[in-house]
Amino acid sequence: MSDHAAEPGRSSASYLRGERIDPEAITGQESAADLIEKAYLAYNAGRLREACRLFSDRMLAPEVTVGLSITGALTPAGLGMSVLIPLMEAGFVDWIISTGANLYHDAHFGLGLAMHRGTPYADDVELHAQGVVRIYDVFFDFGVLLSTDNFIRQVSARPEFQRSMSSAEYHYLLGGYVRERERALGLSRRSLLSVAHELDVPIYTSSPGDSSIGLNVAEQAMIGSKLRFDVSADVNETAALVYNATRGDGRSGVFIVGGGSPKNFLLQTEPQIQEILGLDDRGHDYFLQLTDARPDTGGLSGATPAEAVSWGKIDPTMLPSSVVVYGDATLTFPLLTAYALHRHPPRPLRRLYPKREPMLDRLRMAYREVMIGRDARAREAEEAVGPKRAG
Repeated sequence: MSDHAAEPGRSSASYLRGERIDPEAITGQESAADLIEKAYLAYNAGRLREACRLFSDRMLAPEVTVGLSITGALTPAGLGMSVLIPLMEAGFVDWIISTGANLYHDAHFGLGLAMHRGTPYADDVELHAQGVVRIYDVFFDFGVLLSTDNFIRQVSARPEFQRSMSSAEYHYLLGGYVRERERALGLSRRSLLSVAHELDVPIYTSSPGDSSIGLNVAEQAMIGSKLRFDVSADVNETAALVYNATRGDGRSGVFIVGGGSPKNFLLQTEPQIQEILGLDDRGHDYFLQLTDARPDTGGLSGATPAEAVSWGKIDPTMLPSSVVVYGDATLTFPLLTAYALHRHPPRPLRRLYPKREPMLDRLRMAYREVMIGRDARAREAEEAVGPKRAG
């Protein structure tokens, strides 16, 4: 008797409906998209193929607003220029939540500062003595940090920064100055911040104090700067982005690279809408994650889309089309990008940054209606109980 008992009511044929594994030989002439279709047929390669199809065939439909979260040291490895900027320019990413570190290291490129390929086997004591900083196998001079710190402090001290603002507004303003520096140096398409400013792609940071950008803003506060990150504005603006994306025939797709705090900040928009504000919503429609984190440790980075359903973060009816690819994002992310750019034409830019306030107004109005309904029900409950008697 087989160890794998058949599910009652299902025939063997129902399990054997998948495409037959019968690949053609690789010739060396394939595009990345063709290679994925031809040879990525099973295991984590199979999941990457599913992810490529999900992103290109469904998440890039005209009615889908795509939110991207990124963690890990992606920009020091050059993925800002090679992957993120092309995705934004093609209209494939509409808004972003990033670690501050990715944005800080992204700024190096826009300022004309050099990052170098190195080796993970160097003597770190010797590197420190020579003023060389290492991110695994990326090397750069310590002066790169000092130059970037000085630029961020000078920009953040300017008059337009002397107030409370969301992290999206801060990054938009900062990106404008990075863009100016790029032009002065004769550079282009080097910085994610710069291109996001040009394309009106809002970028949020879930923990603004947890990076060298936050450290430099804190230094400014020590000498009287009025600049403050408004974390409540970040929560409400991101919830408004998702709420507006899912109205009518619209859909929301989440594309998660890595995990960590940006992943939670992207997904928590739905609990904010449903649980906290009490508004009707179904959860995000599409879930795609590239991660190397395991689910069994209990960490959010490895939490599956099925688990997210239990929180109301993901629409349960869309769970079968959710995909998690286990692997290093520096391997999987460029492949998925090449596939999407090859298989799908550019989409019109949504330019969500200047639309934040109107979308927030719509969320406020919906929440006021909920509050009016709550107050009315509370009054009805009090009247049903009747006047309190003196004791």
